[in-house]
Amino acid sequence: MGSGQVTEQLDWNGKKVTVAGLGISGIPAARVLHGLGALVTVVNDGDDERSRAQAADLEAEGITVRLGDGATLPSGTELIVTTPGWRPDKPLFAAAAEAGVEIWGDVELAWRLRGPDAAPWLAVTGTNGKTTTVRMLASILEAAGLRTAAVGNIGVSLLDAVLGEEKYDVLAVELSSYQLHWAPSVRVHSAAVLNLAPDHLDWHGSMEAYAADKGRIYEGNKVACVYNVADQVTEDLVREADVEEGCRAIGFTLGTPGPSQLGVVEGILVDRAFVENRQKNAQELAEVSDVQPPAPHNIANALAAAALARAFGVDAKAVRDGLKAFRPDPHRIELVEEVQGVTYVDDSKATNTHAAEASLAAYDPIVWIAGGLAKGATFDELVQKSAKRLRGAVLIGADRALIREALARHAPEVPVVDLDRTDTEAMSEAVREAARLARPGDTVLLAPACASMDMFTNYNKRGEAFADAVRALAATGDA
Repeated sequence: MGSGQVTEQLDWNGKKVTVAGLGISGIPAARVLHGLGALVTVVNDGDDERSRAQAADLEAEGITVRLGDGATLPSGTELIVTTPGWRPDKPLFAAAAEAGVEIWGDVELAWRLRGPDAAPWLAVTGTNGKTTTVRMLASILEAAGLRTAAVGNIGVSLLDAVLGEEKYDVLAVELSSYQLHWAPSVRVHSAAVLNLAPDHLDWHGSMEAYAADKGRIYEGNKVACVYNVADQVTEDLVREADVEEGCRAIGFTLGTPGPSQLGVVEGILVDRAFVENRQKNAQELAEVSDVQPPAPHNIANALAAAALARAFGVDAKAVRDGLKAFRPDPHRIELVEEVQGVTYVDDSKATNTHAAEASLAAYDPIVWIAGGLAKGATFDELVQKSAKRLRGAVLIGADRALIREALARHAPEVPVVDLDRTDTEAMSEAVREAARLARPGDTVLLAPACASMDMFTNYNKRGEAFADAVRALAATGDA
């Protein structure tokens, strides 16, 4: 099992550091740097009530905060540490580039602050499936008896994991494209890119820039670069990466695996990568039925997690035990209830077309509940691929017309209910309409392919509204 490469420890005392943005990563970064003796100034675009309260807390600790001015580089700044959400085209970063000031993200900061006995990182990125895969990986590592945590973009701060008192053997790290953009020196033990589809292009500027930032996760890998055989771009990123001598490209596939791949044979997840004589031998890892739910894209997540665990030396039994113990987070292809022979599934987390396509591929026939904020997406390809599975569609949200038009072009025979309402009862009506269209054996699937903020606080609230409506339906028997 590998050890983490530790970078030279920096002297922070008196170093003038600007933290760009308050929020879940900016505030901890400011506090950590202040605690190390740096002279910290936090700059923030917003100047609302919440920002003022956060600023007051930080200023009470001796940290300078400038609200309503995120564009100007504070005098004497020697380093910028940015929160992931700040786009690269911010005026502050242009000023930093002109002044020759480095820009780090919170992940880069955590990497630089690791101690001499730091745990190695097994890292995961991709457009969809990151959180599930990282949590599967952590479950497998725990089953192997390793001290680990699922950290990073998953909501648990990498800074806390790196600087906390708890000692880990290995960390399962979720990294977003934003975080990777600002993490130039991160070099992990092994990494996976699960898939790539157009997303966050307003932030990155182009698909090429988005892919390049995702590909940074492979730089300097020591043991394995894990890629998706079905997604050529992920393999291309491995080819382009500068890795350590002996690092291997490891593919995962839903089909029969070739040498140096993990895949599926007759309902069994098998490894032909981390075995002796991989030309002839394969190691059984788990059954497809050990993965919950056993939808195709979730099996792919499980194979990627297994590949990273095997790269770290974990045995086959721990892979199986870890996958059997794992349960996905809410609102990720979550079975809500069966009502009068119709299954109701909540995949509110499917906030883009790529995620919705994976969800729709898992069921047949489907009454599809979709719509919300499209974020510039188009739906023709999604509808074309899924049309044969659709019994009907119920459309909600601000940009539902885009989906309705795609259905009219590519699935004109599919009945469509267009709900022109955004009040709190809209989801209840959507579920009732879906129940009316469905027949016993069908699946009513909430896989919106859109963001939720036009009608709901977040995708969690949208999923909860769906589940509440299904349970109300079950209680009345009105299906």
